[in-house]
Parts: sequence; structure tokens; C-alpha cells
Amino acid sequence: MSPGGIAAVGGPATGLVFILSGPSGVGKDTITKFLRTEGFPLGYCVTATTRPPRPGEIEGLHYHFLGDKEFAALLAAGGLLEHAEVHGRNYGIPVENLRTALRAGQDVMVTPDVQGAATLRGKLENAITIFLAPPSLEELAPRLAYRNSETLDERALRLETAAREMERQHEYDYVVVNERGRVDESVAKIKAIIIAERCRVHPHVVTL
Repeated sequence: MSPGGIAAVGGPATGLVFILSGPSGVGKDTITKFLRTEGFPLGYCVTATTRPPRPGEIEGLHYHFLGDKEFAALLAAGGLLEHAEVHGRNYGIPVENLRTALRAGQDVMVTPDVQGAATLRGKLENAITIFLAPPSLEELAPRLAYRNSETLDERALRLETAAREMERQHEYDYVVVNERGRVDESVAKIKAIIIAERCRVHPHVVTL
């Protein structure tokens, strides 16, 4: 096992990789929860983070929750495909978790922040990118307040960051607007994107 208890095995892996990203509070975790619950055929690469778990979050399902030293050791060992500090906490995509899912014959979804998605686009040339957007920035404030996991200052910082992130939609292959109370429609659109990409004559395959 590598630092942080994340498995490591050798050999390359190939498959489709979907990057689902967007501002904090837009609903990435909710979308993946719906996909998992419905049994949609897709693998997931769980992000590693140094932030503490929020109520209801489960280690290895929502995130790999690591201490600062564990995260630093994994990074030093080359175990992260990308990493970034976001709002004072470290986040990263464990490369071996992604490889393991691809080797299992699964197409894989990763859900980094917008900064992390930019790094992944540079490293995974054929990755398919989906920007999950709120109908407006004003919609994010009550969503962040509802989850009640940040201070008022932290929420203000996240909204300020979200304004800059919204300006980067043009960098993505697809944009899906996640309307309040209509998550089923957003899930249906993301499924349609995945199915369409699987039907390409020349699929955008990632080799890692």
C-alpha cells in the first residue's frame, strides 16, 4: 500500500476518463451519488483531501481523508496525478486509483475543482470534460449555506472563487446547468454525454 492506504500496482491502463468539475456547491457530489445509486456503469476515482469529513461523508467513497503528512508523502512518492490547495486544504487525484478502475474495464469519472481540472486536461489529453454550472452565482449562496460546513468568511471566499471559475466554462467540452430541484435532469444529460462518447467511431481513449 502507498502512503494514505491508497493501493499501488504496475502497468498501463486505458479507457474513457470523464472530468466533472464546477464551482464549490454546484452539486458534483450529488450527481455522482445519483449515478452510483442508479447503478450506471461507470468507475470513480476518489479524490484525496486534507479537509475533514463533512457530516455523512464516508472514507473511500466520497474522499480519501488524509492528514497533512500522509498527503505530503503521497505527493512526494509521485502518487498524485494532480494536486492543488483550495481554500486552505489540499486536494489531489491518486493516479493508481484511476489506473485500477481503468484496468477493471471501467470508464472513469473524476470530480476535481476547476483548478485541478485544468491540470488534468494538460496531463490527460483525451479526457472528456464537463462543466457543471449553477443557473447563476446567486444560486450558490443558499446551497453553501444549506450544507453548513463553512464559516461565513469561508462561504464568501468560495463565492468569490466561483465567480472566476464560471468564466472558464469555455475550456470544457460540455456545460450542464444544474437547476435547483431538477438534479434528475442534470443526471440524464450527463448520462447522455457519456453514452454519446462511448458511441464515437474513434473514442477519446486515455492511456495512463
